[in-house]
Amino acid sequence: MKNMKTLLFAFVIGAAVISCSGEKKKGIDYNQFKTEVKLTAEQEKSYDEITKKYQDLQEQNYQAAKAQGGNMDRVALGIKGEELRAQQALEMAKVLDAPQMEKFNKFVDENSRKRPRYNNELLERIKTEAQLSEEEFKVVNAANDAFEKAFSDAHDVYHGNNDLAKEYWEKFDAQRKAAIQKALTPEHYTKFEKIVKDVQFKGRK
Repeated sequence: MKNMKTLLFAFVIGAAVISCSGEKKKGIDYNQFKTEVKLTAEQEKSYDEITKKYQDLQEQNYQAAKAQGGNMDRVALGIKGEELRAQQALEMAKVLDAPQMEKFNKFVDENSRKRPRYNNELLERIKTEAQLSEEEFKVVNAANDAFEKAFSDAHDVYHGNNDLAKEYWEKFDAQRKAAIQKALTPEHYTKFEKIVKDVQFKGRK
């Protein structure tokens, strides 16, 4: 198998990086959720404390990443964001009842920025349903990681322009699939294509 590091170099941005220092970061409006459920006074107090705690942590992570300037690692920032949301959910589960928690998880999922990649659930489907070997699956993971890094690194180029973001997403997605196709058997790649056929650019929040 070819060295998977070469996959990372296949995703090259041929454009000048435009500064995005004036970007205003938007987060989840947790007050909106309180209009959708009925909380007791005690629940609301705990809810506000937990959401503020994790919003502050998210902001700290963002400011630390932003301090890197043009070297901001958006992939690492996205991973940290996912980890914080998971920790927040664990704490929130001690405050909300089961139906409220189900609504809360749905609310957070619908309003949080997703990492631009095949998520873990989809990767597991690809591995199982396409019946990939371990070597094939390593290539899928490497190509997926390279796609995410390339698209995230291009952020300052397409920021504020959804059409341009879509153009970059489709360009890097084509490269991701091309790298995967070279490593998979024709039968496995056909199954892979069917599994990911509905994965499309969904816009940037």
